[in-house]
Amino acid sequence: MNDRKPPFRHTGGKTFDKPFDKGRPADKGRPAGRRPAWRERESGPDGPVILYGWHTVTMALQNPKRRIRKLLLTENAARRLAEDSIDSRVTPEMVRPSEIDHLLGPDAVHQGLFAEADPLPSPDIETLAAEGLVLVLDQITDPHNVGAIMRSAAAFAVKAIVTTARHSPEATGVLAKSASGALELVPLVTVQNLARALTALNERGFMTVGLDSEGSENLSSIALREPLALVLGAEGKGLRQLTRETCSVVARLDMPGLIKSLNVSNAAVLALYIGATRLGLMA
Repeated sequence: MNDRKPPFRHTGGKTFDKPFDKGRPADKGRPAGRRPAWRERESGPDGPVILYGWHTVTMALQNPKRRIRKLLLTENAARRLAEDSIDSRVTPEMVRPSEIDHLLGPDAVHQGLFAEADPLPSPDIETLAAEGLVLVLDQITDPHNVGAIMRSAAAFAVKAIVTTARHSPEATGVLAKSASGALELVPLVTVQNLARALTALNERGFMTVGLDSEGSENLSSIALREPLALVLGAEGKGLRQLTRETCSVVARLDMPGLIKSLNVSNAAVLALYIGATRLGLMA
């Protein structure tokens, strides 16, 4: 069976209320020959992780668990690393910005840093401490959204993010850039079967709360308890039926304005704030 994941697609839709837009292929409209070379070469799950941008690369350089294979720097980026006393860990290759542009494409904001690294290991779900907040992603496919969710998770000290091995973006490239270094801070637990993972969390005492526009109660009115796992549904489809049935409760996010739906990454921030506040974690 071929487990290779599809190329990243930016769907950029809404969640909980109306379906996400289907989006378009990521390379549509890109001039011939300008497709990022790394994505063609290293798109498989066993290839190196591609990291670019200041926060993404410097956080990886400062993470002892991250093995750096290759580092490309512009003169300005190398100077800034030295000024901030950040160890490059490997001998960097000095390049012009245009050389990184050629690897990533003209629209990537790389700030003169490009790295190839080994993926971080995925912890076993049974090893997660039964405390605090955990996020569970039910086949969210947009790397921009997943990266933004990871960044928010780092801000709220989320203990881990649980996601599926299939139908989710690789922790590389656009996702890593959108996460802005959060890949190095929040463990990413990859599971084969989400319903079984939720069952394992339930058995370990987690309160698993699925978020859906059809939820029976408003999240802010539920008596939340720690440890808490918030479950976010996929773009367009929301929570899958088996996911809904496995959660302890399914809740909605009520808002006072005329627009009732949120992008999934924005909904994640709101849910995390409500959860962290109700659990007394904001102090």
